Amino acid sequence: MAIADAAAELERAFPDPVIRQFSLKANDVAAVVAVLAEHGLGANVVSGGEWAVARKAGVPNERTTIEGIGKTDADLRRAVRAAAAGSPPAWLSLESPEEADALLAIARRARLGRDGRRPLDVLFRLNPAVSPETLAGLAVGTSTSKFGMTETELTSAVERLSTAAAGTLVPRGIHVHVGSQLGAVDAWREAARRSLALLGLVRGGLESFDTVDLGGGFAVGPRNVPGPGPARFARELEPLLEAIPRHRRPRRLAVEPGRFLVARAGWLVARVLHIRERGGAAVDRQVVLDAGMTELIRPALYGARHEIEALTSLGAPLVQPSAAPRRPALVEGPVCESSDQLGLHELPELRRGDLVVIRDAGAYAASLGSTYNGRPRPAQVLLEPDGAFRLARRRGRVADLG
Repeated sequence: MAIADAAAELERAFPDPVIRQFSLKANDVAAVVAVLAEHGLGANVVSGGEWAVARKAGVPNERTTIEGIGKTDADLRRAVRAAAAGSPPAWLSLESPEEADALLAIARRARLGRDGRRPLDVLFRLNPAVSPETLAGLAVGTSTSKFGMTETELTSAVERLSTAAAGTLVPRGIHVHVGSQLGAVDAWREAARRSLALLGLVRGGLESFDTVDLGGGFAVGPRNVPGPGPARFARELEPLLEAIPRHRRPRRLAVEPGRFLVARAGWLVARVLHIRERGGAAVDRQVVLDAGMTELIRPALYGARHEIEALTSLGAPLVQPSAAPRRPALVEGPVCESSDQLGLHELPELRRGDLVVIRDAGAYAASLGSTYNGRPRPAQVLLEPDGAFRLARRRGRVADLG
């Protein structure tokens, strides 16, 4: 239900014909991608591995978009081969003039656009040089960011491909993404404004240049702290479009959220390993779980907070959790790193073996998980609308390590 609700909210904010893509970097479990596809989401991928997951989930290439700063020549060849075989991705987003040259060389060798082979549509990622309202580690649209091109670099790359590619690659528009967990709309609006203005400028001499992909970034914050949802961002678009002459406006718009669609849907169940009383500390109770940064790295990586609730207390299920007496506890993970912390939480009395749940772990848990300390990946289980459980990804095995 959580995925369906998020997908419906996104569709209300950005209805057809806006192209809605799910960013697989948020959750790369094929069964989850398949559920989102059932709700009208295509796949946005950043590597050959994510593309393979999208195909496994049943998402066709025509509904798959490719981006990412880390695309290798092998990734570029994979996209070109798909186009040569008559099944290209919807588009591939270029990060730099050098990447544009590399893709063009590969496409020429494959004779795209000739001998009946379809060309490949490309977007150009713009660095919008804005100040996103988010954590520094989640801001990708600043002027010093490694992502995307300046306006000068972008227009130069478009001009080169529009003349040198000769139908092999088709420049189709601009891709922009300012960051994740945006706490306000200002930076997103400014990035959208710059993208639309630049598209209008280029489109004056290149009719095929007709697409703007606005990325994602819609926040999923603490449940008691409301933030701007997709509808709030969508309201910024109409006045921006109205300011552009009709013949210079994009024919296609796209968004590609990740976390917004899946975060609320995921719960990470953990078991208590240790309870320690540390007199003299600011918080004298420590609770050590059997899940931590290897299963959910966001708290250790950039201080993200995930609410934790107890499912059992002293071995018994909590039938009325709100009625159980609670006191503060510093919750820690099991990994041999002091940074493996999950923050301060109000929890009831606990003992070894009790179960707790870490909420809103549907994004950047499975996809960012690791086997550090020799810890196999946890199982991923889907709760179906009828209450049935379905194994989406099996638990990792010790035999798979090493």
